[in-house]
Amino acid sequence: MTTTNGGLKPNETDEAAEADPAATPGGEAVVPGPGLSPAELEELKIQAAQAAEHWDKLLRATADFDNFRKRVARERQDLLKYGADGLMHKLIPVLDNFEMAMAASNLADGDAVKSLRTGIAMIHQQLKTALTEAGLRELDATNQAFDPNYHEAVSQEESAEVPEGRVLRQLRKGYQLYDRLLRPASVVVARKPSGEAKAAK
Repeated sequence: MTTTNGGLKPNETDEAAEADPAATPGGEAVVPGPGLSPAELEELKIQAAQAAEHWDKLLRATADFDNFRKRVARERQDLLKYGADGLMHKLIPVLDNFEMAMAASNLADGDAVKSLRTGIAMIHQQLKTALTEAGLRELDATNQAFDPNYHEAVSQEESAEVPEGRVLRQLRKGYQLYDRLLRPASVVVARKPSGEAKAAK
């Protein structure tokens, strides 16, 4: 009997293909699939998307927690550094009163007044030392260029001796707690006399 297809009968070709699914009539191998149904593949895609979303949320939560931890540490440092802010505001007027009392005692005479003046000066210095050690710093604006960040201009006065824009007179000292302004210095700012201003024009 005459045969075709390399010695196989026509119906034997189909039987060989069924016996070896990886074989084709052309002799090429076919790589079998993963063996997953379309529904299973879709489920895997959904799970992969959810995993990516959860990973992104985890990264964001980790970053937020790190920022929160840094902010809490910074606020704690500020609390330790500036915790005496309210106390300083209450004690600064005490300094003002001490200085006014010392100025008034200088106008009087007598040993009793001299002794009182000495005692007040000692208390004043003790208070200043304690506040300085706690971070309080005086802002002496006398003869300084006017700075609105640290000075509060109460008025202006003409002056031929002090350049325009500089502090002519300090009415009340300013104070800082470390680098934080507690109270600006109240000052009178110099300006050119009217005659000089007209001549300049």
